[in-house]
Amino acid sequence: MAGRSEISDQKPDTLTMFALHFLGGSAREWQPLVDRLAGRVDVIPIDLPGFGDAADLSGYTVDAMAAYVAGRIREHAPGRWILAGHSMGAKVACAISRMSEDGDAGLAGLSHLILVAGSPPGPEPMDDAKRQEMLGWFRGSEAENRADAVRYIKANVGDALPDPLQDGAIADVLRTRHAAWLAWLENGSREDWSARIGRLDTPALILAGETDEGLGADAQTTMMVPHFRTVQMTVLPKAGHLLPLECPDAVADCILDVLASQSHGEPSLDAEYRALIQSPRVNERTRQVLRDRLETVAPHPDVLDAPAMALLRLVVERLVPQQGERQIDLAARMVDAMATASGDGWRFADLPADAEALRRGLQILDHAACSLDRGGFAALSPKQRDTLLGDIANGRSGTTGPETSLSPQQMKRWFEDLCAAATQMYVAHPATQDRLGYSGIANRGDGAGPAGFVHVGLGEREPWEPLSKAKTQP
Repeated sequence: MAGRSEISDQKPDTLTMFALHFLGGSAREWQPLVDRLAGRVDVIPIDLPGFGDAADLSGYTVDAMAAYVAGRIREHAPGRWILAGHSMGAKVACAISRMSEDGDAGLAGLSHLILVAGSPPGPEPMDDAKRQEMLGWFRGSEAENRADAVRYIKANVGDALPDPLQDGAIADVLRTRHAAWLAWLENGSREDWSARIGRLDTPALILAGETDEGLGADAQTTMMVPHFRTVQMTVLPKAGHLLPLECPDAVADCILDVLASQSHGEPSLDAEYRALIQSPRVNERTRQVLRDRLETVAPHPDVLDAPAMALLRLVVERLVPQQGERQIDLAARMVDAMATASGDGWRFADLPADAEALRRGLQILDHAACSLDRGGFAALSPKQRDTLLGDIANGRSGTTGPETSLSPQQMKRWFEDLCAAATQMYVAHPATQDRLGYSGIANRGDGAGPAGFVHVGLGEREPWEPLSKAKTQP
């Protein structure tokens, strides 16, 4: 178990999003997002050293750029904030997230990372011939340099940009300090931060363009996704590498969706229900069990690695939808029960042991999703996810042959197990019991404590029983 969950019920401060640009870009690339998120997210784009209005600043390593951006963030002293990084900026964003999680002063409150066609923590996958070509750009006449900039921008989009956006992007490339351009291609893109970044707890939204050959879905899945405990990836159709300029509406929608759906911590208890748990009407053994269930759980990479864990969370979201910012991490609790052997020990006889069955089932599920979309289950729409899960529930999806396979009938049983485990974890959590006004925990205290229930007739309730806070759906 990790530390006990003690989450404030105060309304969070206005959400601020700091945004970092791509190689050759500037803060101006985020203006379409500034406009579309206005009133909901306060977007503050930042020019990295050597680019845009910061072209005269030095410090082109990932470490130096991260330190510079961290200083800018501290100047704003945000409450709850998110950090967006595009391409080169995504690698810098990962470094800042690590600083925040390590407790660096002035960086508390980071709630999400938005990584857009991101350069990964490890060396960026780039063809050597392409790297050498780009290193040779911007060394000629003004006309030749402009031709290089036009070639660069046009090669990185799916469909052509509107003229104002294309002209602005080309102008940004041309005002880039040449030393900064060379530094990223020769060194920054090759820096290996994999071990230093490790696996981050900050929830991440990863966006990839369908036609992005260098940093598209495949690169994000293999090189970026494994660095996050909680991650969601979306592939944007017909888009290339310059997503904030190509499809700002879709990017804005993805950001708002993930902020609305992902947890900002698990839910806490209302004072009334907390007092009931502490009251002499609840025996100490029950009280301790409830306290244990309020604790957050540590990841267990020996059971599921980061990509599989992210996939499980997406599946569980469809099985047990939760409302509000704070949501119970049911997937983590299910895996923790397997790792600590604290479950009920029950399983279908024709399924492998729980952990092995979970891994196999998730692999088969994602493989089936890949036949629908190259980005796998994470790239499917909610309706597509539900359809695929429905096929599994009805015994219409599975594989046969390899040892790692599960037949459609086994996948059906696997899905039944998954639904039962997710529901059990949800109902057993004290926050759910608080929401439902469940008073069965107060059946009797220890020793001479108060008796449990006296009024047991239909419609009768004890004066100390909590009321349900759940809203009835129309």
